[in-house]
Amino acid sequence: MGSKADFRPVRACIFDMDGLLLNTEDIYSQCANLVLAKYGKPDIPWSIKARLQGRPGPEANKLFNNWAQLPITNEEYAAEVSVHQRAFFPTAKPLPGVEALLAALESTKRAPAPGPRVHIALATSSHSKNFELKTTHLTDLFSVFPAERRVLGDDPRIAPGRGKPLPDIFLLALKSINDTLPEGEMPIEPEECLVFEDSVPGVEAGRRAGMRVLWCPHPMLAKEYAGREEEVLTGRTGEAGAVDLHQLGQLGDGWGQYLPTLENFPYDKYGIKVVQ
Repeated sequence: MGSKADFRPVRACIFDMDGLLLNTEDIYSQCANLVLAKYGKPDIPWSIKARLQGRPGPEANKLFNNWAQLPITNEEYAAEVSVHQRAFFPTAKPLPGVEALLAALESTKRAPAPGPRVHIALATSSHSKNFELKTTHLTDLFSVFPAERRVLGDDPRIAPGRGKPLPDIFLLALKSINDTLPEGEMPIEPEECLVFEDSVPGVEAGRRAGMRVLWCPHPMLAKEYAGREEEVLTGRTGEAGAVDLHQLGQLGDGWGQYLPTLENFPYDKYGIKVVQ
């Protein structure tokens, strides 16, 4: 991987959704805590949530139940928590800075744009039904993601067991962009992509895909990893188990950046020229 000095301008931005575009991480906690309380268990701590974020639902539910030790099966927990999720997901709201950021990236496609077009795609572990619950009331916000550039957790092109922290979802999102580029545009390379993630497994997936990564975590997740930010940005926290280390970054290599919010995004840092 290259050094800080030789990055090419970003031509594609690939976005996670939960906890990055929408405030659904707090909703997930709320729903889980309602089930936990029913069985006399304490609220889910962020040390556990950090391991669940960004992962496919079945895997996350298994990890959760191994911690919670509820007197019900994984399937029964999934059924109980989904009742609450169906009630609360339609209340999801965009996180600070999201609407302005997406609008600014869209502006790069307007003529006369001062720089290269920036194409965007969605790469979320949310399955189709949950995606609809979270976004049906936000059609304007998600209209910037064409249907052919949305990769969801139950996309049949992603093999079972190949969710984050594996890179498949981001590589597929890039393919969805390249397959639909306007005539005359050169295919976009992974190193010209910027992945937006809030989760630690998601950051690792982006790094393993050979892409630059912007980590914008929930404040409580940032607190969990205080002092370990560089490990997160290189995908080297060890949270995902044994991995091929050659796929990951080196501490301080500049391929990852931590931002506490998407407000006032530093476009110039990534060679992105927005239309004011």
